[in-house]
Amino acid sequence: MKILVTCKQVPDPEIKIKLNADGSGISTDGLKFVVNPFDEIANEEALRIKEKLGGEVVVCGIGAKDIATQIRSCLAMGSDRGIHVVTDAKLDSDSVAAILQKVVDKEKPDLVLMGKQAVDDDMAQAAQILADKLSYPQAMYASKIEINGNAAVIVREVDGGLETVEVTLPALVTADLRLNEPRYASLPNIMKAKKKPMDEMTPADLGVTPAPKVRVVKLVAPEARKAGVIVKTVDELVNKLFNEAKVI
Repeated sequence: MKILVTCKQVPDPEIKIKLNADGSGISTDGLKFVVNPFDEIANEEALRIKEKLGGEVVVCGIGAKDIATQIRSCLAMGSDRGIHVVTDAKLDSDSVAAILQKVVDKEKPDLVLMGKQAVDDDMAQAAQILADKLSYPQAMYASKIEINGNAAVIVREVDGGLETVEVTLPALVTADLRLNEPRYASLPNIMKAKKKPMDEMTPADLGVTPAPKVRVVKLVAPEARKAGVIVKTVDELVNKLFNEAKVI
């Protein structure tokens, strides 16, 4: 079984980011980048399926030269080989899906596993657009995946509960937070990952000219939260809630 996993580079969620003075983007000075946490969960699930059924896990990342580090991180977890689509272009979800469509056409995986969203922009659109372009059945926000022959049974998280669906392979599934807990890469596997094959190509090599439909005009930091106050009486609390906060 061949599984294709996506890998996006995102700023470390544990680090406070700063915006450029003109609001055109985030400042990358001293910024640490990591694998998108939901993509890491998708990679872990692909490895668990491979350990159970055998096969190959291929990791695909799109972006500048330095995202090779994040692809190697997925390989260090146990994936077999990487694909790096090298581009400095600013891509929206549609452009990402257009590139991934060509990668999937080339690789012909049985299953495409993606994170449910990227934690930098929280768009959560690329997977759905890709499934539409491929005409693949899709199951988003998976908290459990079970492969049965040429089908996959997915337990997915929906508003108000869980939903179980069955899709015919090939299919596209996105990983939710509770799907699994990713393993740590061992030192031997980190060393092995440096020698694992990674194909480099450009969007042009795949016959794609990125044409983003969405443009970020400006980024603005949220307003600083006002400090709380201590009230001495219930009457004072009610007065502030009614006259100042206006919540009652």
